[in-house]
Amino acid sequence: MSTEDDRRREARAPIELKVEYKRLNTFFYDYTKNISKGGTFIKTDKPLDIGTIFLFKLLIPSQTSPLALRGEVRWVVKEGSPRPPEIPADHEPGMGIRFVYEDTQQRRGLEEVVEKMMVDSLGELIVSRLVKKPKS
Repeated sequence: MSTEDDRRREARAPIELKVEYKRLNTFFYDYTKNISKGGTFIKTDKPLDIGTIFLFKLLIPSQTSPLALRGEVRWVVKEGSPRPPEIPADHEPGMGIRFVYEDTQQRRGLEEVVEKMMVDSLGELIVSRLVKKPKS
């Protein structure tokens, strides 16, 4: 499967959330640009290396405490660096993150949270067209 296919497997919604994570004993506070059930894009001028697995927290307005997750850096865009052909030249610097789940229950829980955020942001009709439900 190509990198482009991997990044676009899930429908994405343009939702900005504050993200907290630690790198070399320094805490970073950045923002997501979009989110899907499978991952997110974090806008940052200092992306982690591709392949890095790290802990981060998403601050979700509808929840009282941050959502702690693990993610893997799948691709990065750095200011002034050449971009792969599938990434537009005007793409913001940052890193594409794939969520890493501990178990099926954690995956389902996050998928529900993401879908609710998408509905709240975009509306039920648009989300129903973006997100194809698996057939039972």
